[in-house]
Amino acid sequence: MLDMNVKQRTIQSEIAISGIGLHTGEIVNMTIKPAAEFHWYKFKRVDLDGQPVVAVDADNVSDTSRGTTISQNGATVSTIEHLMAAFVGLQIDNVLIEIDGPEVPILDGSSRIYVEKLLEIGFVDQEADRDYYEIKDNVAYVEKDRKVEIIAMPLDGYRLTCMIDFNSSVLGSQHASISNISEFRAEIASSRTFCFLHELESLLNHNLIKGGDLSNAIVIVDKEVSKDELDKLSGLFNKTVEVANEGILNNIQLRYQNEPARHKLLDMIGDLALVGRPLKGHIMAARPGHAANAAFAKKIKAQMRRDKNRKNMKVYDPNTTPVYDTVQIMNILPHRPPFLMIDKILELSDTHVVGLKNVTMNEDFFTGHFPGSPVFPGVLQIEAMAQTGGILVLNTVPDPENWLTLFLKIENARFKNQVTPGDTIIFNCELLEPIRRGIARMKTVSMVGDKVVSEAELMAQIVKVKGN
Repeated sequence: MLDMNVKQRTIQSEIAISGIGLHTGEIVNMTIKPAAEFHWYKFKRVDLDGQPVVAVDADNVSDTSRGTTISQNGATVSTIEHLMAAFVGLQIDNVLIEIDGPEVPILDGSSRIYVEKLLEIGFVDQEADRDYYEIKDNVAYVEKDRKVEIIAMPLDGYRLTCMIDFNSSVLGSQHASISNISEFRAEIASSRTFCFLHELESLLNHNLIKGGDLSNAIVIVDKEVSKDELDKLSGLFNKTVEVANEGILNNIQLRYQNEPARHKLLDMIGDLALVGRPLKGHIMAARPGHAANAAFAKKIKAQMRRDKNRKNMKVYDPNTTPVYDTVQIMNILPHRPPFLMIDKILELSDTHVVGLKNVTMNEDFFTGHFPGSPVFPGVLQIEAMAQTGGILVLNTVPDPENWLTLFLKIENARFKNQVTPGDTIIFNCELLEPIRRGIARMKTVSMVGDKVVSEAELMAQIVKVKGN
């Protein structure tokens, strides 16, 4: 865990930062304040009634067209990525940002000034351990039409690699990387945003980038430019504009030869703050942008939720004394071998039931279902779920032997891992709503050990057997 905080961290005291919003052109005042453990990053719009709070969260992303915008509680904050990158790069976990406008100041187009101000104020380690999310398995995101690829891989650290390629003779293909987040301050923080000249002209024509003054962006000249066009830009920005040898406007000098790639890496660090926790892993990206970064953050968040659900799942001892053994199950269900798909009931309440099946090579279907590579059929896993749920529903009548449980609907069935002879499947079935008129909606998750193998939502109804 080289150079990574063990404890959560906030800032020593509050700090005020003011500047112009890139797109609104309005002066914005921010006060960054210390926050409690597990707070993460939140904005408070102090200029709006009720001072609504907007959490930095992938679920709150509302726009990615010209930066990353988040919205919540009727409030919006845009262009958050450079400030977020500063927090992540300095391993700050908890702050509240009070802001009196809809857009974070652009400053010099990088994270440098934010980093300098935060370093001046200093940090405080908190009592709680840092709430890392560790990438355990590869998480990938692909946009084939834009040739975007992002992948997160397991690593005890936070390493990032970025490649950009705009099919431009001036910019070309560039790479940037850091082997540890502690390198952010020196290698990435001062890299400024960039745009192409044709994009600049379009933004100006649409009355956007009102806060742009050619001091906060690298402008890449990707076409022949006439003197009249340069004179027009000089008049708009009140500054003599020419094309430098590097193929950029002479408004600024490059801080690094690959500054655009470094800035894309900066944006990625800031946008991945949307997962809501510090990360451990190696992130590799080809041609990333705000939209892809936000989508990738959502994908990591979804994986975090799945991991949390798996972690909270109870592991059952198959050798525990059952509520019902096989003989008792056959007194309730009409099924018989070879179509009886559960061997034991381990738990039973008014709202849930847990069933067990030992999968053996003696199952009749293995003689014809992939006999060379035996796999327990998914459709029979669904049947086993239904039989387990049947026990739950039949538990509501005094004479279950006189009733049948019939399928009405199967939804959201997923098969995640193979089940093979020698496995013991645990079916955990819970009601999604109270049973009404003998109709039950249930969700069943099937596990082998601590691994989810299948899941589905089922609707079933019990009906009285005729003549009984």
